[in-house]
Amino acid sequence: MKRSNDGSIIGRREFLKAGMLAGVGVSILPLARAANASLETAPQVRRYSALGRTGLKISDISFGGSRLVSGEEDLVRHAFDCGVNYFDSADSYTDGESETTIGNALKGKRDKVYLTSKQMAQADDKRDAMMQTLEGSLRRLQTDHVDVYFNHAVNDPARLKNPEWHEFTAQARKQGKIRFVGMSGHAGNLADCLNYAIDNGQVDVILCAHNFGQDPRFFQRFTRSFDFVARQPELPRIMAKAKQHGVGVVVMKTLMGARLNDMRPYESGGATFSQAAFRWVLSNQNVDALIVTMTSRQMIDEYLGASGARTTAAADLPLLNRYATINGDSQCRPACNECANACPYGVPIADVMRTRMYARDYGDMRFARSEYAMLASNAAACLTCEAKPCAGACPHGIATDVLLAPTHRMLV
Repeated sequence: MKRSNDGSIIGRREFLKAGMLAGVGVSILPLARAANASLETAPQVRRYSALGRTGLKISDISFGGSRLVSGEEDLVRHAFDCGVNYFDSADSYTDGESETTIGNALKGKRDKVYLTSKQMAQADDKRDAMMQTLEGSLRRLQTDHVDVYFNHAVNDPARLKNPEWHEFTAQARKQGKIRFVGMSGHAGNLADCLNYAIDNGQVDVILCAHNFGQDPRFFQRFTRSFDFVARQPELPRIMAKAKQHGVGVVVMKTLMGARLNDMRPYESGGATFSQAAFRWVLSNQNVDALIVTMTSRQMIDEYLGASGARTTAAADLPLLNRYATINGDSQCRPACNECANACPYGVPIADVMRTRMYARDYGDMRFARSEYAMLASNAAACLTCEAKPCAGACPHGIATDVLLAPTHRMLV
């Protein structure tokens, strides 16, 4: 896609073409008001949300620690000083450095923050091993408990049905090591896993991928028909059900690939693409809060410019649409999974493309390689595949047959 040379706002035809417009129920406010609010006051959290039935009141824009490394304690402290009180991590993030850094940074502040962690408890894992993993996280975080503990990156309901997981969480709660139980996910079976967890009363909090490029009602509002955008039609309904059941809803992957530099030429009036994307997410009344990876003080300040929003601004939707127009044919949608059965060798195409995003878009090879190494199978088969059965499998036009083999070479 070509950008306009003068950086002007796109016309109505281009606006409709990408099919990324306003979702049902999303209201509009003048951009100037939102922009001025972020410019005239110091960056800070402006709203704390009740996290479902937990009773926790968490910052609506919170700290994602997936890329946090040793020596970045000041980054965590800056977020805390700006009012962020919910810090999300996992035992696998940066080989434990994320938890260690959060623990060092927030020493002496434990009563003022909420800490979460995660582990990938499999369908056949035993509770003693799960407890050892939790206790390792507690040591690194320098705390005797976490506020929410997630079964991480769940894409198979069998992992939620494991009785060992339930016995482990019950024991850990009784011992005061965890307060609430959660489930996180962003892959193709996300809807099935969320439905199971909520319907069976297994979770207090869900953490799921959600962004403006996933809800098909964007396009439907303007054309009264479905198009190729977003393949997560169940997600809005599931989030509403979670809210009805008192389950807290936190969302991630809100920036649809986070190619922020692509949008700098089109940002104006003090509002940025990231703020527009966050306002869109937070305008959903079923979303309690979002977490986002924060890698610099400047990024934290920019992100918190959207805190407090419950509506979108007037120029947000054209800005989001321009992003989708520029990146729509190269950005893999979390949990779309339309390509799931395209490879006869079982290559998990969507997961491989997700790790490619971490490398190419996030610019974080360490995290990308770590995530790629955790895949049950990878794209090694693509190195010698000549038939290219995945060609044309992506409804969004992503050339998976071209990208998979180079991704494998890059990440092994």
